[in-house]
Amino acid sequence: MIEELSARQVLERLVAYPTVSLDSNLALVDWLEGYLAGHGIECHRHWNEDRTKAALMAHAGPRVAGGVVLSGHSDVVPVAGQDWTSDPWTVVERDGRLYGRGTCDMKGYVALAVWALVRGQRAGLTRPLQLALSYDEEIGCTGAPPMIAAMEGVLPKAELALIGEPSNMGVIVGHKTGTGYRVHVKGYEVHSSLLPYGVSAVMEGARLIQWINDRNARLMAEAAPSPFHPPFSTIHVGMISGGTANNITAGDCHFAVEMRVLPGEDVASLAGEFVNAAKVLDASLKARHEGAGVELRQFFGVPGLRPETGGAAEALARRLTGANAVGVVSYGTEAGQFQEAGYSAVVCGPGDIAQAHQVDEYLEVAEFHAGQRFMERLLEELA
Repeated sequence: MIEELSARQVLERLVAYPTVSLDSNLALVDWLEGYLAGHGIECHRHWNEDRTKAALMAHAGPRVAGGVVLSGHSDVVPVAGQDWTSDPWTVVERDGRLYGRGTCDMKGYVALAVWALVRGQRAGLTRPLQLALSYDEEIGCTGAPPMIAAMEGVLPKAELALIGEPSNMGVIVGHKTGTGYRVHVKGYEVHSSLLPYGVSAVMEGARLIQWINDRNARLMAEAAPSPFHPPFSTIHVGMISGGTANNITAGDCHFAVEMRVLPGEDVASLAGEFVNAAKVLDASLKARHEGAGVELRQFFGVPGLRPETGGAAEALARRLTGANAVGVVSYGTEAGQFQEAGYSAVVCGPGDIAQAHQVDEYLEVAEFHAGQRFMERLLEELA
């Protein structure tokens, strides 16, 4: 059996792997699988299609159903173009904070989960504890569904899942549904002095973006009281690119659209409105030039997390945290995907979501310690 690492040491190892979503996570998975297996913990991988990434599933304790899944993701967002004060791939403690890419979102929680599995395996458990570590969460939670399906083929099915996205250790029982589209507007290039005879993909793409602005205004105006912040569904465009030169009508325009929809509202209906607006623009552009038009590709769909009546995950998380109340959030997580697969699920993890994806991302040391106390109480429950 190899040396047992502290939760802080595990965090330092995890952050040192630059597992940006565009790159492989296999170096991290190799190390983590070896570490867990070295403590007698059963591990399995689920590979992506080109085998450049893998999810890691692990099981500690008796090989029976009805345990607890600790769910996290291995990928982080890029640091390119960000002016960090310290090396983003090294955990640096300053002023009661642990700085480093992923410390908050969400390698801090993963480190605590790994620590708990090893400690539980060494101490003995009467109820199993599992780790589900996905890939590609940051690009739309696309790695979790195949991982969850694979888990059921190799591990006894757990009763509930605790998804450790940053919630300041609050118990989160609901979040919005998400979906997104990649948009390609195709134009026809001519010299800008001949504007009426060309089709500017950038200018026409702006029509769709203005449709989004107008629809957001309606969603805001029609908002009813809600515990969510903001209390209405939203549609967002974060990046746009296109065009060849200032004096040429743009031949292409690319942008991505994301929607975050309140529980109880129909995400398919709102998405359908956008798709219909794109179809109207597509027909208009094709009438002007046969090669012009609009192409849409849905690139993610994340189910919302629904509050459960008498949910086992909520009851456990409230016992472990001592929480008298629960909350909801507007960001998406893999909790809804576990819930769809038949697990009771909540979100509960250390850190503040406001720190996720930021320059000089950090996790408060106090939050990390609170997360460890949560895991210690969990081990007492499972022992």
